[in-house]
Amino acid sequence: MARQQITAIKRSVLDMIMAAAKDSHPREFACVLRGIDGAIAEIVLVPGTVMGDRHALLRLHMLPIDFTIVGSAHSHPSPSCEPSRADMDFFSKFGPVHIIASYPYESDSWAAYDRDGTPIELDIV
Repeated sequence: MARQQITAIKRSVLDMIMAAAKDSHPREFACVLRGIDGAIAEIVLVPGTVMGDRHALLRLHMLPIDFTIVGSAHSHPSPSCEPSRADMDFFSKFGPVHIIASYPYESDSWAAYDRDGTPIELDIV
């Protein structure tokens, strides 16, 4: 099955990521992303996810086989959306699109990256 190219994110999904990140603060929030028709359309909460002050651990073995999963989203309790070394390692192994939301979790405090950690643009639809 060919991977779909993701070029957009639904505003409701971005708002949900920001609200969950704000609610989890100062701990990190993490989830995976479902893509439908070229847009990130849903978040998927992974059972057993561990959220700490400086990390979030997704237990990916808890996910069902689902070819619509296109990446991840997580928060940084600091005002930086820059991916860490651990983020970059994870990005390279799981999906083509990754979002980092940073404090203060406003409409402009997020960034999207590809699997190589290169910033990418997503249209908000």
